[in-house]
Amino acid sequence: MAHGDTTKNLSALKRIEGQVRGIAKMVEDDRYCIDIVTQIAAARAALTRVEADLLRGHIGHCVHKAMKSGDAAERTKVVDELVTVFGRR
Repeated sequence: MAHGDTTKNLSALKRIEGQVRGIAKMVEDDRYCIDIVTQIAAARAALTRVEADLLRGHIGHCVHKAMKSGDAAERTKVVDELVTVFGRR
């Protein structure tokens, strides 16, 4: 992963971590359910953005490199990894 991407993704993950702690505090404080659900949706959306950024980088670098290589086993490996990741959804 490129250093700039690492910094950006770590920063986003730290913000998400803060969001999740805030959600836990809302639950502890017995806050209004819809407000909690709204914050959970926001945290999930933020995680989805980080996930998409990581996948974009992986496809743009690792998968692209494997596809250009002459190594059929490496190409199969990266395709299988992607199929596994998307199969978890």
